[in-house]
Order: sequence, then structure tokens, then C-alpha cells
Amino acid sequence: MERYNIKVNYLFNSGFLIETENYLLVFDYYLDSVDGGQNDIANGVITEKELLTNKKILVFISHGHEDHFNPCVLDWRKKREDIKYILSSDIEIQDKDQNINIVSPYETLDIDGVLIKTYGSTDAGVSFWLKVDDINIFHAGDLNWWHWFDESEEFNENQERVFKQEIESIKDNKVDIVFFPVDPRLIESYYLGGEYFIKELSPKILIPMHFGRNYEVIKKFDSKVKNYETKVVEITKRGEEIVL
Repeated sequence: MERYNIKVNYLFNSGFLIETENYLLVFDYYLDSVDGGQNDIANGVITEKELLTNKKILVFISHGHEDHFNPCVLDWRKKREDIKYILSSDIEIQDKDQNINIVSPYETLDIDGVLIKTYGSTDAGVSFWLKVDDINIFHAGDLNWWHWFDESEEFNENQERVFKQEIESIKDNKVDIVFFPVDPRLIESYYLGGEYFIKELSPKILIPMHFGRNYEVIKKFDSKVKNYETKVVEITKRGEEIVL
């Protein structure tokens, strides 16, 4: 497997801390404590230790759902005045400053040397493509092929159509590492979005997210897409460290 010289910590749900050579990137952080354990990065909690790094910090929030956004992230400005935020436009912020960037789909930004493109979602908010330290990363947010067993055929067909249109708009970008929902609540349809993304964009690595505490679904997904060249990263616990 190609090496990228990055470290990833799984924070929970769709939350990740990504450390590259020059940056610390935070995505969709919301669970800021741990039951029966110490609040530290090994348990999926970002603390002052991470914030006081000498690297630049960018915080990405794909949308305002409570399992993707915790307003506590805005308090980090008290520790790091130079921290930068890239927040979906559906999130209401009362105390904005020059370091808070509010984004909608289909925008391009360059923040502290990181090239960022926003794309749409099939639920709420945005998804993110970025080039950081020569690594191409995509975080899907809630962009997925949502095929619900208890929804109408018309609803599910529309979800499929919109999802595939969105993937088509992303395809011009190279993707080395993708963070993508593998949601067991979709029952037998849990794999549809992830497999389609792999088939269309051929990422080198897929890191599953949005699976709750159902870690078994990752093994099922890995088996489902084993004939593709994309490596699926297995996650077994909150706070897990992944070196790529």
C-alpha cells in the first residue's frame, strides 16, 4: 500500500482527526467526552494537547446535525487564535470572526495552503475534497446512496439519482483517501454508496464512517468490495489510531 505519512484518529460517527506533515485537520467532531475512561485522543476526545500543536489547524463541519457538530469546537479559538473553520452554511454561528469560513456546495477555497472544494450532500450540508501536503482527501459528510427499506420506491429512486449526479460532479478530482458512510441501518443496502464511490473514483484507501458502534459492518463491507483495488481500513474502537 502506498504510504502517505499521515496519522488518523477515529473520533466517533463521522469524526476524525487527521495529522499530516504540516496540518491538523478535524472533521465532524461532536462527542467530546468518554464514559468510564480518560478524555484523551486515544479515546476519541480532542484535548488541549492536540490544540497546542505547532501545526496549522483546520476544522471542517459538513452540516449541523447533532451527530456531526458540537459547538464546543468553536471554544478552541480560546486556545488557538489562528485556528481556521470551514463550516456548512446550515450551521448558525452567532460570534463569527475572520477565521470562520461559511461554505455551500461547489465552492473553492485556499486556506493556509490547503486547497478545498465543497460538493453537495444527499442529506444536509456539504461534502469536502481537499489537497493537503500533496494528499487528496474526500470526506463525504452525509453524502451517501441512502436506500431505506421503509421509504417509497420513488424516494429511493430519487436518492439514487441525486447521489450518482453528485458523484459525477466529483469525478474530475483525484482521491487518495476517502471517508465514506457505511451505515448498517440501511440493512442490505449498507454498501451501495461506498461501492459506487470506489467503482467511479478508485480511491487508494476507504475509511468507513457513520456506522455507530457496529464495527462488524466494516468487515462485511470489506468482503463486499474485495475485488476492487481500494483498501478498506478496519476500525475496531473509538480513538483508534490509523497510520497511512
